[in-house]
Amino acid sequence: MNPTLVGFAFTVLLLFWMGFFTLGSLPLMILKHDTLLDARFIRGLFDVYYKAVMVVSTGGAVFYSIARHPLSAAAMCTVFLVAFASRHSVLPRMDRLRAGPAPMDKPAIRHFRQLHVAGMAMNFAQLIALCYGMARMGL
Repeated sequence: MNPTLVGFAFTVLLLFWMGFFTLGSLPLMILKHDTLLDARFIRGLFDVYYKAVMVVSTGGAVFYSIARHPLSAAAMCTVFLVAFASRHSVLPRMDRLRAGPAPMDKPAIRHFRQLHVAGMAMNFAQLIALCYGMARMGL
């Protein structure tokens, strides 16, 4: 098995997850975020997304390292680190807003929406950076 091709397969999977999250979370912006069910669903979507990106980027980093493609391995490590840091900062903040003394008051809803938008923006920026990097590397 060619480790470069396996690394490329992980890159394609990563693009799939990032694209799915971008397209899947955008329509959720029409939700008012004013019920705990909305907030729980969005928080769950972010959790699944971060976990999937971390697993797939780890696989890509390992196989690109084996194939001796340090730039691609470093890019995958960066994607992992951003997802890891985002998961450990965004999800606890969402949980605090959902479990606060007034979880569905106007300020909490506004902050939750801001977290939702910030998470989507971070994902979109990573997706664009990954596509740009692939184009520059000739993949």
